[in-house]
Amino acid sequence: MQIDILKPIVESVPLFRKIEDKEKFLIVVSALKLRLLSLAKASEIMNMTKTGFLELLEALDIDYSYLSENDIEVEKSWPDDSRF
Repeated sequence: MQIDILKPIVESVPLFRKIEDKEKFLIVVSALKLRLLSLAKASEIMNMTKTGFLELLEALDIDYSYLSENDIEVEKSWPDDSRF
């Protein structure tokens, strides 16, 4: 695999000074999105609080939800409680 082709992408990450931290962030976010890591573990790896890591994701406009796609569909089917 040609890793050198990814170098400009890693360098363009607007956070962190060291390349290793930029790489770690990209891997952690990818693993989080693939549900290979929990939010708690992702924030631990990044040496951040869960709230701080969530705020960082939000600031970068990276969507993250605790809910699975199935959970979201179940919630959509619930009756609207605002009528009560």
